[in-house]
Amino acid sequence: MKIIPIAIPTPFYVGDVNVYLIREDPLTLIDTGPKTSEAESALKSRLKKHGVDFTDLRRIVLTHAHEDHCGLAARIRQLSRIDNSSGSTAGANGIAEIYIHPWERGHLFGRLSNEDQRRLLLRSGVPAKVFDSMRSIYDEISLLTDPLDKDDFLPLDDELELEFETGSIRVIHTPGHTPGSCSLFREADRTMICGDCALKRITPNPILAPDPIDPNRRFPSLAEYLVSLARIRSLKPTLLLTGHGEPITDFEELFNRYRRQIELRQQQILQLIGNGSFCAFDLAAKLFPKSFGQGVHTFLAVSETIAHLDLAAGEGKLEMEIRDSVEYFHRA
Repeated sequence: MKIIPIAIPTPFYVGDVNVYLIREDPLTLIDTGPKTSEAESALKSRLKKHGVDFTDLRRIVLTHAHEDHCGLAARIRQLSRIDNSSGSTAGANGIAEIYIHPWERGHLFGRLSNEDQRRLLLRSGVPAKVFDSMRSIYDEISLLTDPLDKDDFLPLDDELELEFETGSIRVIHTPGHTPGSCSLFREADRTMICGDCALKRITPNPILAPDPIDPNRRFPSLAEYLVSLARIRSLKPTLLLTGHGEPITDFEELFNRYRRQIELRQQQILQLIGNGSFCAFDLAAKLFPKSFGQGVHTFLAVSETIAHLDLAAGEGKLEMEIRDSVEYFHRA
């Protein structure tokens, strides 16, 4: 099975995003890049080098619904429309089918655009004015993707086998970075396409999100992420093709490095809290002082802090109490 990496430019600080063309019937694209003219032009020209046009694509598989990974999905689906008289069997309507995990809908339709996210962030101590600033930034970022109607995609369920001419790729639900993040595992050679679940140079951020089952609760992103890392480890992949940067050939080293980093962050949080009591917003200001006032980094700093506080509370290191509708954490 020929898996071709294609780097696509993004306007984000993380740089290029890696999308993957599976050059086998049915022609499949894993992730798409953001909805920018630069990204669309780059993807079109780089696919053409491999003899592929948008109209040839039969499947678009999204590892998760962040704009740099899913932004062009609706556009490519539109461009993939073909005349059914050609005899193509692709999709019920003769267009490329989009697959994404059902738990990604909250991200797909705007991360900070509904009341669930607002309630969770205000509960974490984020002032209303700061939330409004965060939301205005994400309103701009959301322009880098087109929303999909519920009938526009098929569910990328855990353990689903995506069939190809010479084999299949298995879907592995690896939540953490987002609730519906998925990896794709080629068992024949233990190759995995893992989106942003594992990155060689940086640690993926456990993004704040409502729980898909109970949106009144936070999704336990960091606890779920640790489970996902352990699940990937159990599969013993020999090669991980990542969403950004170089591929990973030694997942055991990365696994242990991630665990050490998480443990060090937990220790740092416990030291900062000391004998005091902090909401997530105030603690994030201490953990990531350079991130505050820096656009989207404020939200990412708060997300990571909340994820660590939830993990520490879940392990009995911290206790949480609510004062004036805000959660405060202190030593257990």
